[in-house]
Formats: sequence, structure tokens, C-alpha cells
Amino acid sequence: MADFIRITDRDNVAVALRAIEKGTAFTEGGKTVTAIEDIPQGHKMALRPISAGELIIKYGVPIGHATEDIAEGAHVHTNNVKTNLSGEVKYTYHPKVTDLAGKQAPTFMGYVRPDGRVGIRNEIWIIPVVGCVNDIAGKLAADNQDLVSGSVEGIYSFHHPYGCSQTGKDLETTGKILTGLVRHPNAGGVLVLSLGCENLTHEKFLASLGDYDPNRVKFITCQDEEDEFEAGRRALEELAAYAGKFKRQEVSADKLVIGLKCGGSDGLSGLTANPTVGRVCDTLCSMGGTAILTEVPEMFGAEDLLLSRCRNEKVFDDACNMLNGFKDYFINHHEVVYDNPSPGNKAGGITTLEDKSCGCVQKGGSAPIEAVLGYGESATVHGLNLLTGPGNDLVSTTALTAAGADLILFTTGRGTPFGAPVPTVKISSNTPLYEKKKNWIDFNAGVATQGVSLDQTGEDLFSLILKVAGGQKTKQEEIGARDIAIFKDGVTL
Repeated sequence: MADFIRITDRDNVAVALRAIEKGTAFTEGGKTVTAIEDIPQGHKMALRPISAGELIIKYGVPIGHATEDIAEGAHVHTNNVKTNLSGEVKYTYHPKVTDLAGKQAPTFMGYVRPDGRVGIRNEIWIIPVVGCVNDIAGKLAADNQDLVSGSVEGIYSFHHPYGCSQTGKDLETTGKILTGLVRHPNAGGVLVLSLGCENLTHEKFLASLGDYDPNRVKFITCQDEEDEFEAGRRALEELAAYAGKFKRQEVSADKLVIGLKCGGSDGLSGLTANPTVGRVCDTLCSMGGTAILTEVPEMFGAEDLLLSRCRNEKVFDDACNMLNGFKDYFINHHEVVYDNPSPGNKAGGITTLEDKSCGCVQKGGSAPIEAVLGYGESATVHGLNLLTGPGNDLVSTTALTAAGADLILFTTGRGTPFGAPVPTVKISSNTPLYEKKKNWIDFNAGVATQGVSLDQTGEDLFSLILKVAGGQKTKQEEIGARDIAIFKDGVTL
């Protein structure tokens, strides 16, 4: 097993693939560099002397600049590197769009819905319109598990604190996210639960939802019912009968919609787990499927790796507006654009936001970017879509779910137990994490540092995805981790 990796020939740093002791030598390109201090796993070592003010190059692009002279073989991290980022940037479109070679799509066993979309689960979801009825929704889900039988795979409720005391755009986006969940193909039946006096009225919710099948979607307003639990039971019985009519059948994998997300990243995430997911993204898109990449703040500093891949100038302009719009969001709240990475990221070897972003965007592979989605919008264009949303794990995975993702690929270098409403496949960037947290992690991409090629890890992960799509439970599903969180930017009344 190698000790270090230099990602591109341009790089003036190498990444430690394991914890390196002072005195360990690294030979690359005929030159030997010796570590002059301990280098933790995932952290960077200078391959030559770097002067104060000089750019730090990793992934072939600048990820910051040196704040002091850095000796050859020294640890390169937050103590001697600073970001280059500031505020808005004016981007120029230099297209480098390369279409992927088409591939024959395999099949999996899924649920074909009347609108032609395909679900990979056949569940009943209880969606509270307002946080006041969260506990009623939870009790309805708990008390009616006897209805889970045949092809009905579960009854779940999703709690949130919103739907009332909100105004303007916040109220609108709450409605968009909740109606996106109602429309999701993994739900064979949906019970929408209101209180009756909230700002997100039944009429506003219906306007956001649009056309729906009354056999699949039922509504209860708790203030109108003498016993909301009896009414809920009757509605769930009807929904279970309807959902139970759906059976798994053979479906082409080009029907899959996959969300791409990372969290608790480390210095190996951009070398193993994220490029593995990038290969899956390219494979699915080459088959005619759909992938959705979000976490806009974790695109800052890596824009050049993304924007040239926009299908046309319209998509490019949409992407630029998304990026600068999110920077305005930071600035309007008097926050620095580059207040990232997190403490856990830094402990894992990620030094600046550019460092984090250049690893993060690799989940999008090399596929052309076909569309840019606003927060709360659904993916309607096949291929790679960019989705407006923050980096926060729960908020972004909820947005991916509402956008139509059947499942989410979630890479991590430090581990997390959470889960989205849809199956959330956890992919470790390093083998020690996989071995330690097998109750959290579904797939080990750390083998890419142990002689297994990234192409092979991508193939292996895609095989797992087909199994999960066909019904195999993820670790997150096994422990019952299913949560939502909704983005908020405005006033609470």
C-alpha cells in the first residue's frame, strides 16, 4: 500500500493515505521527499519548498495560498494555508461538454407508478403540513403498523417545525418541499395531516401540489375531526389497500433518479468515495438515467471543474445565478462566504473550502450538466442536474428527496447514522471507518487506496445500487433513521 498520492502532476502537495510518521520518504517522478513531521491520514505534505503567498495546488487547481514559508516535507494545513475565496465572481462560459458513450441499462425490480415514474420502495408516508401535528402523525404511524403487509413495506411519518408562523418565500418553500414528498414515487400512498389554522392552508397546499390521485393521497384536518386517530386509521386502511396493488416488476435502470451527497468528509473523500460515486453518476447518465448534485456552498472554489460542463449557455447562466445567489445569501446574513470546512472536515485533512469543494464536486463525475433546479423543484431532465441547496446533511438530502431522488449516495470520511426519507447508501472514504462502523456504512470505497481501481469500485457500487433499488435494505433503513429538514431564511412570526 502506498503512503502518499500526488493527484496531478501540477500539485505541489501529496496526500497521506495512512497516518505517516516523521522520516517517512515518498518518491514520485524520480524525486524523493521525506516527511519532516508526522502527517495524519488524509492530510497534505509539501513536495517542495513553498513560499509565503504562493498557491497551494491540489487536484491540479489552487485550493488556497501559503500564509508562511513551508518547508519541503512539512505538514500543509490550516496553520499555514488560507483560502483564496471572497464574494461574487463573474464567470465566463468556456464550454467543454463531452457526451458520454451510451451504455445498455441493466434492470432491477421496482414499482411502476401510473404516471410512469418508478419507485424503489412501496411505503405509506404521513406528511404533517404543520409542526403542531407532528406527534399525531407519529402516533398514527406507530399505531397502524399492522397494515404493513404484502407489498406495503412500511408506514412512516416525517416531522418538521414549519408550516405556520412563516411568511413569503419561507412558507412557499415549505409547501414545495412537502408537496415534493407527497409526489414521491417511493410512496405508494400518502396521508397529508393538517391542523386547520396554520398559514400553509389546505387551499395553498393543494395549489402547490397540483393534480393528484385521490386514491393515493388522503387529507385529514385534525380540528375538523372528533377523533383524528379514528379518521387516520380509516384513511390509512384505504391507502394500504391501494398501495398493496403495486408489485415489483422488472424495470430498466434508466428510470432511476439518484441523489449525490457527502458529509463528514475527510482528506480521502475526494480521492476514493467521491470519484467512485462520480463513476456511478457517469454510468447512470450514460444509460439515460438521472443524477442530482447539490450542496452549492461546497461548489465554491471548484466552479471551473463544473461550469465548463454546462450543456448550453442557458444552463451556464442558471448555474452562475445559483452560485452567486448563494453567495449573496451568505453576504446578506453578514457571514463570510468561505466559513467552511467544518471542524470534523479539518480534523480529517480538509484545509480550505476550495480543498473541500474540489473533492465534493467529483461526485458529479464528468457528465454534461443538463439542468439547474431551484430549491424545492423536481428533476424533469435526464442526465446530471444541479440542485440549489445548502451543504447541511438533512436539509440537502430532504431537497434531493423532494426533487425525486429514489435513493441517495452519501459519502463520508468520518461517519454519520442519519438517513433521508429514501434509502441512503453510506459510502466510506477509508477502510478504518468501514471496519469500525459497519452498522452505519454500506460500502467501503477505501479499497481504492489498497490496489482496487476506481473503475472497479464504481462498478461494485453500481451493483449494490441495483440491489438496494430491488429491495435490499440499507444500514440506515435497518436502524430506522429517516428525517427531514426544511430550509429557512426569513421571519418567524
